[in-house]
Amino acid sequence: MSSFWCAILSALGGYTLTSLYLLKNPHIRHKTKCMGFYGTRISHRGGCGDRIESTMEAFTHAISQGTLMLELDCHLTHDGHVVVSHDENLLRQTGHDITISSVSMQDLPLYKERLELTFYSGHYSSGSDRKFTLVEDVFRQFPEIPISIEIKENNSQLIEKVSELVKRYRREDITVWTSVSSRIMNKCRKTSEDFWNQKSIREFLIHFNVGLPNKVVLGLLPFVPLGESALQFYLPRIINRTFIPEKNILRNSLIVTLIEKVTMRKSLFKRVAARGIQVHLFVCNTDEDIRAAFEVGATGVMSDYPSLLSSYLLRSTQEE
Repeated sequence: MSSFWCAILSALGGYTLTSLYLLKNPHIRHKTKCMGFYGTRISHRGGCGDRIESTMEAFTHAISQGTLMLELDCHLTHDGHVVVSHDENLLRQTGHDITISSVSMQDLPLYKERLELTFYSGHYSSGSDRKFTLVEDVFRQFPEIPISIEIKENNSQLIEKVSELVKRYRREDITVWTSVSSRIMNKCRKTSEDFWNQKSIREFLIHFNVGLPNKVVLGLLPFVPLGESALQFYLPRIINRTFIPEKNILRNSLIVTLIEKVTMRKSLFKRVAARGIQVHLFVCNTDEDIRAAFEVGATGVMSDYPSLLSSYLLRSTQEE
């Protein structure tokens, strides 16, 4: 064998051994992250299966059911209030074809009496509270509850107002910023750099569901720094079964099956968690999906039904 190939094989062997060693001992190259909380039970949109999404009644009910973390989205009204809402256009939620940014807080319509769940087609929620609420009111009502807050739009004023609210209510250590956009996340970081110490990015295909598995296959994961303190993304099995995504590529069942095979690997989750990074899977609305998420190694499960999630975990504890 030529000296060239000997050198190549020696280099590959050394790289493989080093990668395996660092994979099992991530603390050698990377400081273990330590968030101020552990979000095992997370209520999506405040628990929108048990009560109307994003209302104060939903948040209060979720906490009463043992939720350890709330998830919500926000937008800015015309008069500058940060309101809790998943959509900017209110047609789906209220039946009125208007945008939040075009009306003042006092002119926001009520939610529909019955609202279909986005991640559980054919299932509806209802409740006595149909009013939109302010992010500030949620912060004030639940001062010690961690909240995952998604910035839905690239709006500097919105990001600045959320940052100011986080600081005013001293929630720096129990607020996770999320977005599907790296550009928005970078703007959030710059706006809140005086206290920024954690973040979560939902980049369903690009970041986790393709990027990290490839790094594992190539042996690169031990050498790559991960800035996130938490990762949140779909449990693939729900796609096309309880949730039809907007992206055409995800409407292909073969593509979704491939994504699940590549990404839902316990070894991958274990390596990420070893760095202190929490992994949250959503949106799990059946016992089977909750079980699948925990079995694959998720540190936290996000559900529309906080009562179902708590019941499942109680039964699991009793069975043990």
